[in-house]
Amino acid sequence: MATKKVTVTIPEDLLDEIRAEAAERGLSAYVAEALRFKRDRDRLLELVDWLQEEHGAVTEDERTAALSELEDLDAEHERRLTAGGHNAGEAA
Repeated sequence: MATKKVTVTIPEDLLDEIRAEAAERGLSAYVAEALRFKRDRDRLLELVDWLQEEHGAVTEDERTAALSELEDLDAEHERRLTAGGHNAGEAA
């Protein structure tokens, strides 16, 4: 993958923390990962805005149902990890 060197200004205390956390990966890899995460989050927020414009805001009942389903999925994921089922394609 092609890369390009850029100059950015970061608060010194934040840079110190990032350097300590990035240690083995390196600062560039850490920053690139953070920027990808931020870009992906921004895209998801754009999608949410568009969906709400098209279909209206999510109701509290819909939010509760979605969170419940997510908890169920997390529990199933944890169960499979505990049971040694690391195969992502494994049927439920």
